Amino acid sequence: MFEYITGSVEYTGPEYVVIDHNGIGYQILTPNPYAFRPSKESVRVYTYQYVREDVLALYGFQTRQERSLFVKLLGVSGIGPKGGLAILAAGQIEQVVQAIEQENETFLVKFPGVGKKTARQMILDLKGKLGDVLADFMPDLFSASSRPDEEGNARELEEALEALKVLGYAEREINRVVPDLQKESLSTEEYIKKALRLLLNGKR
Repeated sequence: MFEYITGSVEYTGPEYVVIDHNGIGYQILTPNPYAFRPSKESVRVYTYQYVREDVLALYGFQTRQERSLFVKLLGVSGIGPKGGLAILAAGQIEQVVQAIEQENETFLVKFPGVGKKTARQMILDLKGKLGDVLADFMPDLFSASSRPDEEGNARELEEALEALKVLGYAEREINRVVPDLQKESLSTEEYIKKALRLLLNGKR
């Protein structure tokens, strides 16, 4: 089991990043790949190796707390790795924990692939068991997002929309938040987080 991988970000796409560590490129699936911009500077990614009969994948997170919540989510019937990533992509794990502790099914069902049955299962399985997730939580520990220039804005927005599709949001849902996103000049990571806030606050 890898605890973390440290290296430079060689590639960022809608689904994964590639971290170069001593000449070996690790393909790491992550909730918001655009939190990691290609750079020669070293970053640390906390990892979880997912092994099933027909799957071997490496998942990565900015903090141990995000990884801890991801692992706990995988233990809930009805939630797989893709669903876990979608729940973490907004970068607001405090809200997720609060929704579980307060039995707020209305909030939980806003995530892709989470229906009432799965939301109820999340509450039954995880309520009262997430104290370690928020311990010493420090969001955006090594996020290096930067504001795009005006010419890069369209590309950043397009990348964000592709990432939302990968997370499981339907095109009709995405289209509803596009007008709000187009009013802003943001980095890809910031576009994704803003879109997720809009989607989770009911603009669906």
